[in-house]
Amino acid sequence: MRLLQLSPFHVLPPFPPINPKQPAQFCSNNFASASGNKDADQLVKFAKGTTTLAFKFNEGIIVSVDSRSTMGAYIASQTVKKIIEINPFLLGTMAGGAADCSFWERNLGTQCRMYELRNRKRITVAAASKLLANTMNAYRGYGLSMGTMVTGWDETGPQLYYVDDDGTRLKGTYFSVGSGSTYAYGVLDTYYRPDLTVDEAIDLGKRAIYHATHRDAYSGGINNLYHVTKDGWRVVHAIDVNDMHYEFEEEKAAMKS
Repeated sequence: MRLLQLSPFHVLPPFPPINPKQPAQFCSNNFASASGNKDADQLVKFAKGTTTLAFKFNEGIIVSVDSRSTMGAYIASQTVKKIIEINPFLLGTMAGGAADCSFWERNLGTQCRMYELRNRKRITVAAASKLLANTMNAYRGYGLSMGTMVTGWDETGPQLYYVDDDGTRLKGTYFSVGSGSTYAYGVLDTYYRPDLTVDEAIDLGKRAIYHATHRDAYSGGINNLYHVTKDGWRVVHAIDVNDMHYEFEEEKAAMKS
């Protein structure tokens, strides 16, 4: 078999331009998310999976995520950073299309900085989440795939919002987003209390992600966990979920003995 050798200056021909008469309809027909039967005939499908969660408690906010990126049954990466640091007091999470989440949450960071320059004060979490929801509303029906959480600390205290590609914006105490979210919700629903200590809250965020990665094939890799307080966010740990598995197995064996 003869291989084609390209010179370092070889330029590939450009893709032919696509100028549909109805861009929104074109995107909806060709780039919709592959969830359910409603878009089974899409030409390009998002085959995605992840587990992200965040919850408020008396000592702040815990944000805990996995790091696996998948394309159907193919594991594309085990080291994706799914917590986006918007500013020193504001965090966002990624679930859905990695490019969509990464681009639009970085865009949100730009909007938040512009707000600070215009108003000479830090933006609230509510306002930041509203900016992202407004952006999603503007691109509604264009095939974006996003299920994000925007969380942080402002003058009103710890705040947590869920925002998705439909422009939905919800305020809550805890959320989990992604293919492993049902497993994470099972742990959160069972053990969550607003009066958790910091160590208990960190352990809860850690265990919820572990159990999701254990049962959901599309979640895994590293558990990245952040703690947000009135002084801003801090990185608590980045632990391989395989190490967590053996840690919890030893703990389970010790309890039985």
